[in-house]
Amino acid sequence: MKKKVLSICCAAALMAGMLSVAAVESRAAEQRMIDGSYLTHEEESIGYDTKLTRGEDLLTGYSKCAKLGPGKIYMGGTTIAAHEVEEVGIAVIIERAAEEDTTWSYCDSWQRFLNNTDRVGSNRTFLVEGGYYYRVRCIHSANSDMSSSFTNGIYME
Repeated sequence: MKKKVLSICCAAALMAGMLSVAAVESRAAEQRMIDGSYLTHEEESIGYDTKLTRGEDLLTGYSKCAKLGPGKIYMGGTTIAAHEVEEVGIAVIIERAAEEDTTWSYCDSWQRFLNNTDRVGSNRTFLVEGGYYYRVRCIHSANSDMSSSFTNGIYME
């Protein structure tokens, strides 16, 4: 009798686990995406780099955007080299999209390069128009090695 009750409990737990996984997958399928970025209502988003070349100088890079308050947003990124390099750089590109858009629109950009170091970071705070999703794209470089990263879009009211 104990074995039968234990089997039923295990079967119920297995079914509950499968149903919860299906619910998470269906919510992800409902979430809208533009050019690889999900449109979210999160407070912040961080995107990590994807390597474009196979070099020895570039270690990693990331992009970040975060809500600071109504109409105020932090945007920027960091590039980290594997060791001290001649030149390490980051280009930061700010984009926005409305709910019904199919592509991101350019808002602003800047770049920063440092010599004889292993990292560079750059960020800014912006006052932005509400009703749009905003994302950050960064291009990371260490000497001739390159990669890029981008965040999900975060909605600004």
